[in-house]
Amino acid sequence: MMAKEKIVVGLDIGTTKVCAVVAQKDEFGKINVLGIGRAHSEGLSRAAVVNINKTVDAIRQAIKEAEHTSSIRIKGVNVGISGEHVQCIKSHAEVSINQSGIVNYTDVMRFVEKAKANLKHLDVEREIIHAIPQEFIVDDQEGVLDPIGIIGTTMKGSVYVVLGMKTKIRNIQQCVEKAGLTINGMTFEPIASGMAVMKDSERKSGVAIIDIGGGTTDVAIYTKGVIRHSEVIKWAAIDVTNDIAIGLRTLHEVAEDLKIRHGCAYSRDLIKDEEILVQGIEGRAPKTFMRSTLTNIIEARMTEIFEYVRAALKRSGYYNYLNAGAIITGGGSLINGNQALAQEVLGLDVRIGQPEGITGGMVGELHSPIYATAVGLVLRAIKDLEQQEQFAASMQQTLPKEENPISESVPEPESDTDKQGRQNLLGRLRHWFDQI
Repeated sequence: MMAKEKIVVGLDIGTTKVCAVVAQKDEFGKINVLGIGRAHSEGLSRAAVVNINKTVDAIRQAIKEAEHTSSIRIKGVNVGISGEHVQCIKSHAEVSINQSGIVNYTDVMRFVEKAKANLKHLDVEREIIHAIPQEFIVDDQEGVLDPIGIIGTTMKGSVYVVLGMKTKIRNIQQCVEKAGLTINGMTFEPIASGMAVMKDSERKSGVAIIDIGGGTTDVAIYTKGVIRHSEVIKWAAIDVTNDIAIGLRTLHEVAEDLKIRHGCAYSRDLIKDEEILVQGIEGRAPKTFMRSTLTNIIEARMTEIFEYVRAALKRSGYYNYLNAGAIITGGGSLINGNQALAQEVLGLDVRIGQPEGITGGMVGELHSPIYATAVGLVLRAIKDLEQQEQFAASMQQTLPKEENPISESVPEPESDTDKQGRQNLLGRLRHWFDQI
């Protein structure tokens, strides 16, 4: 079993809900869910914090529930971030390979840092969330996804850089810290959702991840194994609820219940029309309406959302390379008929994405698109820990070892200077891995 400090927590702070998932990878490679927490969220609008206190309260509630179900005191979390303020651009770099002529982790680090440094025009109001290598060219060998261990003299390629507004990021950080937590890592939510619902074959063949959340719809495109494009669309499931509330003249919470219990996004899937009774507002008499009326309201808004998604896919330049089609996930994907409507509007094969990669513990409770981002944050955090360990091991192997064939000497205690230097190096490594 991994050490207790290797337990990871994914915290999805959404517009309509906050989800916390506690997980641990065991010695057999199984990722076990130890605890789950969920709370209603009212402090965000379109994935941006608009009420600090309400957001903090929701985080505390979700964490408290996760602690109760896992019997673990949660201190550090891995947080998702999204919103229209997030911008993604591509940067290029070229570096010389180290003197051994074999690409190592340090070469890749230098490559990523140079790609980030090449963004001289970077807006001072933005900061880098991720710098993700897409593919490398080692000498004349193109299309290299993992260059570690390859022999060559020069390495160049492209890096996918995710930027966010500093103020928006600080607001999320402030809410997490006010809830008494430390942020161990931050991940762009489309990347997290993709990790949870994609299969390797889809990632290689070309697929679009469409995460329909409460306040935003996140789109990410993967081809040949790496992310190529992503966008955040400001229309999502909450707009469907608002349309129902306006169209049927009812309360928002009643409209949400109608959407979940009777909603359908594709009129052709509506086999039988029927009357639905809806309660009146503030003591007014209840009223009835036909289910087809509800369907028409939902279909109109979901069609518009998928049209925005289609425009984003076309704009990316990768639409014709999506051989595996699209995966829709997130709470908004649960409306009946969404899969059929998405296929018609997008012109692609579409499936509903359930979280995968979690195999033990409370895994059954996470078998819903609602938890895609939270599960993805857990998977991302575990991957980061493993990369850090691999890198630390490779660095250890490169350190010179003094050997005395005659006698063994007792090693001298580590000085404060050496200890501080080692801690600084580990700090830089953690920061670097947080961003890729």
